[in-house]
Amino acid sequence: MGRVRLEAITWDRLGDQLAERLLDLKPADGSPWPRIAFDGAPAARPGDLADRVSEALRIRGRASLAVGTQGFLRPASLRLEYGHRDPEAYYTGWFDTAALWREVFGPLEPGGDGRILPDLWDPATDRATRSPYVQLPPAGFLLLHGPLLLHHWFPFDLTVHVLLSPGALRRRTPESDHWTLPVFERYEHETDPAGTADVLVRADDPRHPAWNG
Repeated sequence: MGRVRLEAITWDRLGDQLAERLLDLKPADGSPWPRIAFDGAPAARPGDLADRVSEALRIRGRASLAVGTQGFLRPASLRLEYGHRDPEAYYTGWFDTAALWREVFGPLEPGGDGRILPDLWDPATDRATRSPYVQLPPAGFLLLHGPLLLHHWFPFDLTVHVLLSPGALRRRTPESDHWTLPVFERYEHETDPAGTADVLVRADDPRHPAWNG
């Protein structure tokens, strides 16, 4: 990643600023549903930012649906086939990308019906969630959050990456999950999310974020 100028901002103001930016966003493929990525390691808590933006959009009279990839984990028998701490499996096989294409992105393609499945699999029970479909109205926003989003070629109309330095990522990741750290190092090397995302948010100090807006 090259040197990027970032300015300090509060989380509340960041949610408002991002919501304002989204209001005029028009998908390039003609879909009536803008699709936004909130990408970041679990320790960066990209879902918290997605929720803030969703609330800011609601206040502005715009519908949105925040969807976490944690609800689209593959069954344990598949994602843990090579053990509970296999970095390659985490990088390529933990998340059910086929289900995300089918149940989330497919319905939002031009001509789609806008009916999204908000989650598919509960990792705690290792069973299907059986959640009902959610109807996203035209001009409603999909806010998809989770790790490693930018190397799957999902059709995002705007991407936000919540960045942690290697030191901050190590400090804020539970020791039991330190085996995932090489995965995010690989992701940075192969995908360069900080350099390719439309919006970069640095969150080394969770109380004082900065961004390139």
